[in-house]
Amino acid sequence: MKIPKKLLNSKALIILTVIIVLGAFLLGLAVPQSQVPEAGAASPYSYEIMLLARLIRAEAEGEPFAGQVGVASVVLNRIRHPSFPHSIASVIFQPHAFESVSRGLIWRRAPAAQHIRAALAALNGWDPTFGALFFWNPAKRVSPWIWTRRIITQIGRHIFAR
Repeated sequence: MKIPKKLLNSKALIILTVIIVLGAFLLGLAVPQSQVPEAGAASPYSYEIMLLARLIRAEAEGEPFAGQVGVASVVLNRIRHPSFPHSIASVIFQPHAFESVSRGLIWRRAPAAQHIRAALAALNGWDPTFGALFFWNPAKRVSPWIWTRRIITQIGRHIFAR
């Protein structure tokens, strides 16, 4: 059965999919035990999706979708880099890594469907930052050190760098 393109792009379908997946996860129905990934591995079956989505909302709300995926990509790129911790939670909670965590903003508002979609897009391999390890908003006060990083791209108000 071919599903019309208009239906696939609808927000209602996306929201319904997120609700079903999260509901199945919360009920323990999402993954047979034999498919549970190794500890620390990023997977759509872990609570880390919601943690990543919270970070996206706190750091990149109001940014274009690609910029939101970029924030998640920075976290995932850090996991793969030897200078950073090797799990989503460890990267997010590394002291002074993200202003929204240091200031508690990450807990103030739950992520919306678009933030979860951005987290999933990054987990599925989309990296609009081309391997960035850092991002910042140049309109905000930042450490002069950050400007020593090699700038890769800018998406919305964020600069992404290595």
